[in-house]
Amino acid sequence: MLITDDFLPVPVPESLSATYLVPVAGLPPVSPKTAVRGLAGRLADPVYGLATQMLDSPLMSVDTRSIDEFPQLPPDLLTAFGATEAQLGRLAAASHLVVVQAEYRPGWPPAHEWAARAVAAAVAESVGGDVVDVFGLQFLDPATALKSLPDAQGRIRLVDWVLVPYSSDTEGLWFTTKGLRRFGLLELQTQGVPDHLTRAWGAVLTGAARRLLRDWTDGLAGEEVPAFVQLPVLATVTGHDIAVAYGNPEQHGATAPVLLRLELDPATDPDADSFLSLRPPPGHPGPDGRYYAAACATLFSGIEPDVRYARSGDAMSRAVATARAGLDDIRARFLADGLPPEAQLVVKYGLPGDDGPEYVWAGVSSWDAPERIVGASASDANTDPSVRIGSPVVVAVAEVVDWAVLDGTGVIEGGWTQAVLDAGERPHPTH
Repeated sequence: MLITDDFLPVPVPESLSATYLVPVAGLPPVSPKTAVRGLAGRLADPVYGLATQMLDSPLMSVDTRSIDEFPQLPPDLLTAFGATEAQLGRLAAASHLVVVQAEYRPGWPPAHEWAARAVAAAVAESVGGDVVDVFGLQFLDPATALKSLPDAQGRIRLVDWVLVPYSSDTEGLWFTTKGLRRFGLLELQTQGVPDHLTRAWGAVLTGAARRLLRDWTDGLAGEEVPAFVQLPVLATVTGHDIAVAYGNPEQHGATAPVLLRLELDPATDPDADSFLSLRPPPGHPGPDGRYYAAACATLFSGIEPDVRYARSGDAMSRAVATARAGLDDIRARFLADGLPPEAQLVVKYGLPGDDGPEYVWAGVSSWDAPERIVGASASDANTDPSVRIGSPVVVAVAEVVDWAVLDGTGVIEGGWTQAVLDAGERPHPTH
């Protein structure tokens, strides 16, 4: 194996396994094979064939066990990963667990995961129950589990298989992935992420996971499973990577790529996990958090940081009026946590300048007072050297001229002034 400074050798496990549970009250009324036959014509042919073949092979086992024979699933963690009271109630009322387990070699396709999830979903559907993904500690209803499986072209949404939890520490937010080990790859982590990038960095890490997973499976494409796969030390992440990971490849836009340095962070405790850490590239000046903020601004460039205008009665004025009319509603939704998952609310506001106001964007972190927004700048201002990417800002609502909701693919709501600019009607600055 060639070892250079440009590539990082990452160890490959000998085999991979998947485990799914179906809680049931009593014994299942039909066999797993009968349940899977009920998916004929509803699953893409490659996955349906894979599930039926593995059911007949020693690579998969399906057992019904008394729930007392299985270690108790932690309800607090299940709740943290989205379990509802109804799902936890059905688990508590279950007398048995149908345990679906599969093994396969590392590589693509991940037959162990696809086949085991398909079989578990079929069994859950036959009993009107739930699927429990043991790796992700997630409940899945049968329809959601089946929808996550690949289509006829073998495409999946990576967000259906890889979660991005985070927690706070003294240096900021600590992000990790939870799901790459399904495919044999070490999980990713980033530390020291600014608080206002909660949703944006989750999307970036998901895009990075998609890019590295592609490199990983390319390295496993041979007939023999190698001991190591060499991953590039400098990983490139684009808006396209993020869009594909979220299942929206047609919305990738044309953003510039972002570079992230890959480091192996081996565990010192034999019971702990090793990680692949993502950090700024060599030579980046300043704190890591500043680079992460700049990376998000680059990848989510559907919003322009600097807009000047003054004319009344034109398309821009109408855009501002539309945005301001919706401020009360978007504030209420923000406070009620009513925005889409992984979405970020940003506002555009004016800074005074010699040539007229400069309009910049800021990510909203809190909006407790109706007249004041607390957030972090999404761009470097030209007129005010204290307003830099990631710096805290307090915005008077009276100065807000636009707002937008962003997800991993860009603007999904709002951004009326940007739409005017994109249409080519750029108003003249005030002199």
